[in-house]
Amino acid sequence: MKLEDIHAQMKAFAEQNKHEIEFFQSNLEGEIVDRIQECLGDADGIIINPAAYTHTSIAIRDAIAAVKIPTLEVHLSNIYQREEFRHKSLIAPVCAGQIAGMGPYGYHLAMVGMNQMLTEIKIMKEHQAKVQAAQAAQAQA
Repeated sequence: MKLEDIHAQMKAFAEQNKHEIEFFQSNLEGEIVDRIQECLGDADGIIINPAAYTHTSIAIRDAIAAVKIPTLEVHLSNIYQREEFRHKSLIAPVCAGQIAGMGPYGYHLAMVGMNQMLTEIKIMKEHQAKVQAAQAAQAQA
């Protein structure tokens, strides 16, 4: 499956669930860090395949941690079945979850997971707003 096919499937899922989606691909660590930072205030979630940077990039890890946006890490291959040095992800500890070894289907699973997380966040915010409104009404009474 080509990257364009994966993007088409992700876009279709996003549209079905009333989400906007944007794609970005780079082999340059600095460009990836810049794009993550640009997500602050502009994106509700990040799905990232950091590829080999998974095991080496403190900069990508720090960028994800700094923006505090729900992030899912995706890998086509199972990094835990590969060489020992690939078993350690520097990115996973700052992500909400990791999907590995599911091939291109992993991106669909990430979309399902992200949709669920965003739905739960929305419900939580709505509930908090209702509680605050009720508290404000009680304070005025």
